[in-house]
Amino acid sequence: MEHNSTKSNINWFPGHMTKALREMEKEIKNVDLIFYCLDARAPISCINPKLTKLAGNKKIIYVLTKCDMVDYKKLEPLRKQLTTNNSVAIALNGIESNSTKILYDKAKNLLENKIEQKKQKGLNFSIKAMVVGIPNAGKSTLINNFCRKAKTITGNKPGVTRGKQWVTVDEGLILLDTPGTLWPSFENDKIARNLAYIGSIKDEVLDTTNLAFDFIKDIVKLDKNLLQSRYNIEINQEDTTLDIFDKICKSRKCISRGNELDYDKCAGIILDDFRKGRLGKIILD
Repeated sequence: MEHNSTKSNINWFPGHMTKALREMEKEIKNVDLIFYCLDARAPISCINPKLTKLAGNKKIIYVLTKCDMVDYKKLEPLRKQLTTNNSVAIALNGIESNSTKILYDKAKNLLENKIEQKKQKGLNFSIKAMVVGIPNAGKSTLINNFCRKAKTITGNKPGVTRGKQWVTVDEGLILLDTPGTLWPSFENDKIARNLAYIGSIKDEVLDTTNLAFDFIKDIVKLDKNLLQSRYNIEINQEDTTLDIFDKICKSRKCISRGNELDYDKCAGIILDDFRKGRLGKIILD
């Protein structure tokens, strides 16, 4: 196996994402607030500059999804970093029953003045909120949790939601579900890799073997014990990334005909182990 490139050149921006951004630009004036879903495993990497620009001066609630997969203590500094005068960040395990109540309450707090103005005029006020985020960030799961039933299509692959849809939670809250949207090019290769690792970029457009190679390199810098424990291997100081890849291949018996190491098969195992949380509670940012 050769790995000569220093840059992944990762990119995925299909036509439906361009269309989605245009539709969101039209709808933004009709919403009071934005629920911005960020995968807790890489929350800073998940911030799409196109969506941030689109949000403008709207109140934002950053929803740190999949929090069951990370260490809350390590997430806290990132959560504080995302909390500003115009925004608040909340760590959320979206698969827990009624976990969205805190989001509903926070939305009402942020829009308190607007709600009070309507009330004084004798008008009912329904919060209209747009749910945005990159692919596979947990938007549809979040909406279904708000509604306490499946009103949107969910999946563990990016690109499941293709068009916008309004979903009424109750008389006080209406949500606009939007497709997961990336940006046309990644200037920061670390961000691109993080998004590929968490599954926000389709594996079909990636060289997953090289991606797993990069993943091993990044995880060793973070904590080599995560790999040692999962694959029952010993990583020595002099080991190269390829040496470690070889050890994992042998540990998982990824060997093809002719007694050659099957890097492609092993890459799939490594990435799946991370995405399913089998390597431990990891924050990439």
